[in-house]
Amino acid sequence: MQHSEKFLAIVNDAKTRIRESTVDDVKHDRESNVDQVLVDTREESEWNAAHAAGAIHLGKGVIERDVESAIPDTGKKIVLYCGGGYRSALAADTLQKMGYTNVFSLAGGWRAWNAAEMPVETDD
Repeated sequence: MQHSEKFLAIVNDAKTRIRESTVDDVKHDRESNVDQVLVDTREESEWNAAHAAGAIHLGKGVIERDVESAIPDTGKKIVLYCGGGYRSALAADTLQKMGYTNVFSLAGGWRAWNAAEMPVETDD
């Protein structure tokens, strides 16, 4: 997808304040039973088509509104992903502003997850 300069500018600004996690990091955490939540921030139609196994859905449009009830522990490890790591970077920045202290954006997002052949689920 071709992104606009202004969109990329705000994403790059957010990335100066957030941490990124790789698919390998998530895989290692899962294998080590690290207590974490994987959050899909994509649109509902994207989520319904397929999503990372074990993830929850909090779309970018509602995450600020719904995160406190879905994940009340502001210290819990949260790894956010979207299609390519842009929307999730913006969401990670916002969650940090809301007081969440252990938030990561998945580098490469859904595309990286699939390229690594990580498990996926559908809502069929």
